[in-house]
Order: sequence, then C-alpha cells, then structure tokens
Amino acid sequence: MEHVFLAFMLTLIAGLNTGIGSLIVLFTKNTNQKFLSVSLGFSAGVMIYVSMIEIFSKAKESLVAEMGTTAGNWITVIAFFGGMLVIAVIDKIIPSENNPHEFKSVETGDGQHPHASKLMRTGIFTALAIAIHNFPEGLATFVSALQDPSIAIPIVVAIAIHNIPEGIAVSVPIYQATGSKTKAFRVSFLSGLAEPVGALVGWLVLMPFMNDIVFGVIFAAVAGIMVFISLDELLPAAREYGQHHLSIYGLISGMIVMAVSLLLFL
Repeated sequence: MEHVFLAFMLTLIAGLNTGIGSLIVLFTKNTNQKFLSVSLGFSAGVMIYVSMIEIFSKAKESLVAEMGTTAGNWITVIAFFGGMLVIAVIDKIIPSENNPHEFKSVETGDGQHPHASKLMRTGIFTALAIAIHNFPEGLATFVSALQDPSIAIPIVVAIAIHNIPEGIAVSVPIYQATGSKTKAFRVSFLSGLAEPVGALVGWLVLMPFMNDIVFGVIFAAVAGIMVFISLDELLPAAREYGQHHLSIYGLISGMIVMAVSLLLFL
C-alpha cells in the first residue's frame, strides 16, 4: 500500500506542474525560449532512454518469464506499439487547433483581448485536450512508480517539465479572454489533475486483474506511450521554442542523466 501511495503522489506532482506553466504566464512578460527548448529536449531524452533501455527490457523480462521466449517477445513488441496507437488515436480525436502539442508563447499582449469569446473557447478546449492527453500519461507515470520507484523519479521530472508549456497553452488564451489571472490559473491547474485521476482510475480498473503478464503488457505499452510523446510532442515543441541544436543538446543531456541515474541504482 505504501508503494501505491508513493506512486500516486509522484503522479500528482507531475500533473500539477501544469500549474507552473500558468504561473509563468501570470508573473512574467517574456518566455525564456532557449531554456524551454533545452528543457523540452532534456525531457524527451529522459523519456526515450528510460523507455527503450529500462522499461521495455523489464516488460520483456516479465513476459518472457511467464509466457516463454517467443510469445513473450511478441507480446512485448505488440504492447509497445499498442501504447503508441492509443496515444496516436487520442491525438487524432483532438482537433489540431486545440491539441496540447500546439504550445503558445507568453508574449501575446496584456489584458483582455478584443476576440475574447473565441480565445476563451480555445483555452477551454485546450484544457480539455490536455486533460484527455494527460490521462494515459498519468497511468504511465503511476505504473512506472509502482514497478520501480528508482526509475520513476526521472520520469516524473521529465513529464513535469513537459507539462509546464501545456500550462502556458491553457493560460495564455484564457487570460487574454478574461483578463483574470485567477481564472487562467484555475483552469490550467485543473487540466493537470487529469494525470493523478488517470492513475487512480487505471489502477482501480486493472487492480483485480493484476498479475505479471498484465503488468508486463502495461509496462511495454507505457514505453510506447512515452516514446510517442517524446517524438511527436516534445522534440517538435523544443524546436519551436529555440534553435534546432539546442533541443538536440537537451535530448542528449537527458539521455546521459537518465543513464547515469540508472547506473547509480545497480
């Protein structure tokens, strides 16, 4: 039960970082574009490395032990790409103009915008899109923390970093529409709660069926989800915020930090 509580708290921390993005909008006038570019690249590096090197391997090990070499390897690969398919379908359902991948910069003016109703609608739909998008992320973080807390903390840091620009994406249009910092922060904060909710609902649904095979399948799917998010969301966003090389430097740095942190737990 202690592991479940820790996993839930880590997921909650990752989700609530959406609110930090909102605070950036409310208390600063300029986005540090280069810092965001490096940070998002770093987040992608952490998630790709831990997914491919650690999570995928642990999933395969669990499934092979239970199902044999051939079946275990096949199910691992199918679950990995199945996780990618789940997040891709979610992205497909969400209209592109409301997709959380479409980040916004802080530099959008100040106060209430003349097209307030349209901006408000954009902000609300972006918040809903982020909530839907964060649901499987929450389950991914939770399952990772439950399986191995030593690899969960870097994942939480990576997801927390990438949630900050999502908070900006929600807050900018709502603040411009209403002129209310409180309302912009509240909507952004609530959209981040989808991650711990996803963790809780996923766990309650899966708990009665949980065994080594189910855990292996979920873990492989988690790896697929995180690789897809990194390639489809984080790296393109990193390039949007800064020079191409900065995002790659961040990516490599994230991989190095993740590799060293895993070696420390050997």
